[in-house]
Formats: sequence, C-alpha cells, structure tokens
Amino acid sequence: MEKLIERDHYIYLVMALKWIDSREIALSLIEEHPDVEPTKLHFVELRLWVLALEDFDDDPDHCGERILECDSIDVD
Repeated sequence: MEKLIERDHYIYLVMALKWIDSREIALSLIEEHPDVEPTKLHFVELRLWVLALEDFDDDPDHCGERILECDSIDVD
C-alpha cells in the first residue's frame, strides 16, 4: 500500500511500512532515534515509536512482542 507523506515542503509517495517490514522499521527507528539502541527499549516504548513513524501504516492491534523482536536484527 502506498502512502503520501510531506517532508521538507515536498510530498512523497512511499510504500507504507507494515509490521512485517522489520528491517525497514529498524532502519527508520535508527534514523529517527540515532542515539538510542532499539534493542534496549521495552516493548511498549518500541511499539509506540513504531506507531509514530511517519511511513508506518498498519493495524496497531496486529503487533505483539514476537513481531517486534524481529526488529532487533543486525542492520550493519
């Protein structure tokens, strides 16, 4: 699913992130919070950060700790 977002006075058509997009979510979180190690966050805080991502567009009820554990993958 595509989503329109506005950034720096431009409108972009991007693919919306879903819970299954663990690598992209992890990269977005690193970009949004460069001084924080995502693997050190508690589930509730990590979930809120994912939901707050501008590119994220999925049902909040489809998330559980098991899904977010996938976000702690190595992105280096």
